[in-house]
Amino acid sequence: MQLAWDTFMMYEAPDYDMQGVQSFREFVKDPVLKKMFLRGAYPVWAAVENGIIVGIVSVRNRNHISLLFVDADHHHRGIATALLKTLFSYAKEEMDLSEITVNAAPYAVGFYHKIGFIDLEKEKTTDGIRYTPMIIHL
Repeated sequence: MQLAWDTFMMYEAPDYDMQGVQSFREFVKDPVLKKMFLRGAYPVWAAVENGIIVGIVSVRNRNHISLLFVDADHHHRGIATALLKTLFSYAKEEMDLSEITVNAAPYAVGFYHKIGFIDLEKEKTTDGIRYTPMIIHL
């Protein structure tokens, strides 16, 4: 979750107000343990290079991407695309799903469009978090 937090702060936090930053922080940091920890049932796939996690994707409710982050030094190397292809394959073959949704942050909308996601609605804001609801049919 530290990777998600660090990347969020670098690329997404500038587009959010304090409420949005706090909402995201509460999502990736456990207040009791006082460390980065994703609470709840979220399967997570990781990209690892030389024993270090350089990218993650997680899912909630079986078919909704809750987090997709790649370390800043590893952007534009196909890591996020590879993580999503792995997720799509698993979702289709192992879970018999036909679609995946995501609430794309402003910084990521263009990336998701390139992958094949389409907008479901215009940008929204909830608890200070800006996002565009999107879907891809597998």
